[in-house]
Amino acid sequence: MLKAAAIQARPYSNRVLFTRSFSTTNIRSDFHFDTHQFVQRLEREGLNRAQAEGIMSAMAEVIDESIRNMTSNMVTKADQEKHHYTQQVDFAQAKSELQLMEKNDLAMIKAENDRLVNDIEKLKQRLREEITRTQAGVRLDLNLEKGRYRDESSGKELKLKEVEYKIEQEIAGLRTAIQASKATTLQYLVGIVTGCSALLMAYLRFRA
Repeated sequence: MLKAAAIQARPYSNRVLFTRSFSTTNIRSDFHFDTHQFVQRLEREGLNRAQAEGIMSAMAEVIDESIRNMTSNMVTKADQEKHHYTQQVDFAQAKSELQLMEKNDLAMIKAENDRLVNDIEKLKQRLREEITRTQAGVRLDLNLEKGRYRDESSGKELKLKEVEYKIEQEIAGLRTAIQASKATTLQYLVGIVTGCSALLMAYLRFRA
């Protein structure tokens, strides 16, 4: 711990020695204050010797109390070194834990990556097998459809030929009927013309 400053006040001495010693360093700091000169200055200001020395004693007590309060919150060099060593140990331990966690995380990530790669390969294999089965099924369906279309086309061609033959027969029949109708109509027209001519000749003879 820090040593409190020692304030020595002698009413009739020429100087008071203020000493502050810190254990955090090896440096000794001495502060000297001329109390006799300060007392004389107070006497010149109108105070008597007793008043001046009383003020000086009060100031010495206040200064001593202030120094004790200030140094009580300070730490020693040993405490600082201990705290620094503790921080170094904590830092080394934290660094070791972080490195271990990093290694564990890397191992876990690698294992997860290997598992994902294996799952992807299995999925690819299943997809290839499914595509192969689908292609085989599609080819079979196409071949069956082609055969069915060929059968249907052959049947339709036969039906078309039958229809064409029937149409040709109907056309031939119509042609025959038209020819017969033309002959009948021509005969009918010839008869009408002949009758009209005979009537016209008879009428002309009657008028003559």
